[in-house]
Amino acid sequence: LSSTQYALSDESLTIPDVPESFELAIETEINPKANTALTGLYLSGGNFCTQCEAQGFRRITYMLDRPDVMARYTTTIVADKAPYPVLLANGNLRESGELGANRHWAKWEDPFPKPTYLFALVAGDLARIEDQFITQSGREVTLQIYVQSHNLDKCQHAMQSLKKAMRWDEQVYGREYDLDIYMIVAVDDFNMGAMENKGLNVFNSKYVLAKPETATDSDYDGIEGVIAHEYFHNWSGNRVTCRDWFQLSLKEGFTVFRDQEFSADMTSRGVKRIQDVNILRTHQFREDASPMAHPVRPESYLEIDNFYTVTVYNKGAEVVRMLHHLLGAEHFRKGTDCYFERHDGQAVTTDDFVKALEDANQVDFSQFRLWYSQAGTPELEISRAYNEAAKTYTLSVKQNCPSTPGQDQKKPFHIPLAMGLLDK
Repeated sequence: LSSTQYALSDESLTIPDVPESFELAIETEINPKANTALTGLYLSGGNFCTQCEAQGFRRITYMLDRPDVMARYTTTIVADKAPYPVLLANGNLRESGELGANRHWAKWEDPFPKPTYLFALVAGDLARIEDQFITQSGREVTLQIYVQSHNLDKCQHAMQSLKKAMRWDEQVYGREYDLDIYMIVAVDDFNMGAMENKGLNVFNSKYVLAKPETATDSDYDGIEGVIAHEYFHNWSGNRVTCRDWFQLSLKEGFTVFRDQEFSADMTSRGVKRIQDVNILRTHQFREDASPMAHPVRPESYLEIDNFYTVTVYNKGAEVVRMLHHLLGAEHFRKGTDCYFERHDGQAVTTDDFVKALEDANQVDFSQFRLWYSQAGTPELEISRAYNEAAKTYTLSVKQNCPSTPGQDQKKPFHIPLAMGLLDK
């Protein structure tokens, strides 16, 4: 295109006159070495890696960088072979080869539509451990964990955690892995705990590396939980993703609930529940009582990176837990099957999630939806009365939710209560 056919600014590329259908080729030049924000494509310990959630892809090239814009990606990486012997991207490896002059290339293809935030690329000098997993339908999946060579002896727990998570998701949710390979890369310079890029997860080393001589029980539990969380995103986040970032809890609240239940099944359900409630009481309740209080589905933001809160994640998980409690395990599974089948390959909302649970079980969660739109921690006042003559027990419950910024008046929440009566 000539310079008169497009407009280029620091923030965007605009081509005002385009046909209804067209193919656009864009060549961009970036400087990952100077990228100290650790978002987009950057260098970590001499290795190239990416972090594109929430808006990092726009730092790589011009694109409609929104979660509702989904596309199939084919990525060809060309690099010097000596410093970058490993070339990884999303999907399955289709081709690779030598170019001469000590250069080589690899072509990766991801057949599943995904938003820009799930794009991943890694190039560097990394060692790996490898294993296999046989899915419930009999497919063989290659599992690889890439680390610096001196950390190879610290990857076995992460690999076993991954295999447990894959089997658990098949047994509990009927979700089978869909690619031929699943890769995890551990890097020291990573802003987030881990990132669920399709088929190529990038982790902070803290959540991959462990051996008995240096790791605590808490380290082992943390690795197992985070490995599972990112794997579970393959369906609750990747195959079905968010329409916009206001719907972040659609993937994060649901997936936190899934990883909590996985950890409860792998360890002690009682201990795990105490740990999760402690996080609520010490962090989320405080956020709900502060000037930073916001609903599980926020209504506005100044900076998207500030959206990743204990309200969106942990309170969002408790909202899903209440739905699980109201429906029971069997009917909740029926609802999630409906959700995954109805919205596979789509970018949807928390309302779509609740609607799938409703439709699958012929129930009405209209009032329950307030949990997504109202901030604050409701308080219950409970009074009890036993009529010995009539042998009836009456439980009276009043609820009140303190005002939060922008929400002075609250509507009553739909709150499930569990109770029991004990004899002498």
